[in-house]
Amino acid sequence: MNPTDDLGEFLRTRRAQLTPDDAGITSYGARRVPGLRREELAQLAGVSATYYTRLEQGQSRNASESVIDSIGRALNLNDDEKVHLQDLARPTKAKRRAFSKPDHARPGTIRLLDAMKNVPTVIMGQRNEVLAWNPLGHLLVAGHTDFDSPTRPADRPNLTRMLFLDPHTRELYRSWRDEAALAVASLRFTAAQHQDDAELTQLIGELTLKSAEFAAMWAKHPVQQCVSGVKRFRHPEVGDLDLSFEVLHLPGARGQRMLTHSAEPGSTDAAGLEILSASPTLLDAPRVPSQT
Repeated sequence: MNPTDDLGEFLRTRRAQLTPDDAGITSYGARRVPGLRREELAQLAGVSATYYTRLEQGQSRNASESVIDSIGRALNLNDDEKVHLQDLARPTKAKRRAFSKPDHARPGTIRLLDAMKNVPTVIMGQRNEVLAWNPLGHLLVAGHTDFDSPTRPADRPNLTRMLFLDPHTRELYRSWRDEAALAVASLRFTAAQHQDDAELTQLIGELTLKSAEFAAMWAKHPVQQCVSGVKRFRHPEVGDLDLSFEVLHLPGARGQRMLTHSAEPGSTDAAGLEILSASPTLLDAPRVPSQT
């Protein structure tokens, strides 16, 4: 991931989405490209057109926080996009050392996961690699894979990679395109915060080369911090399920998150989840393996 290129790409995509009417300015003359002109955006942000052009072209890396905030307001960015712009424009704020060793879930997290038998749960690393899951979480999102695979760093499933490159995972979601779009937007948000993570950059490069759909979505530079919502499954064992999800960030755990799924009590989705939890596959369900 190149911070300079990504900053310019982000600014251009958002400028292209903002019309003169949206910005409350009068348009003069024909427009060869959609959206605001650079000088119009610069005027709205209260900076010179030359300075904004240099920023968009990656020739200036010393923009003050107030200038970045002004540009964010001029572009009508939402809260997630404003954080993303700051991460791209001032990468030293979020500079982190790349991880050289495989990540592991903490023993306390594993014990908590093992206790959540009726809540499908997955522990993810910052690159969306699966560090652990409980049996119901495994059966819900990746029952066709080896339950113990998260304990082997070289074989760990990656939820984003599976979403785009694994046909079984693709069939699992009734609204696959919505699920994929959210995954890309979330990955964009994370990538800007971890610009020195070589493995994350490698994952993005792999998906760009192997999936034209990922490449097209990535080029639009979507940004969204994924924290909650609804996942619409078409599960091979119990059929359609609409499950609420929550992404809980684990303090002090290097970007680790807990992904939980739940159903509205008394709903058909809750009944489906109960049927899944009684699956013969889970009758002799193993404990969540510890990691070293």
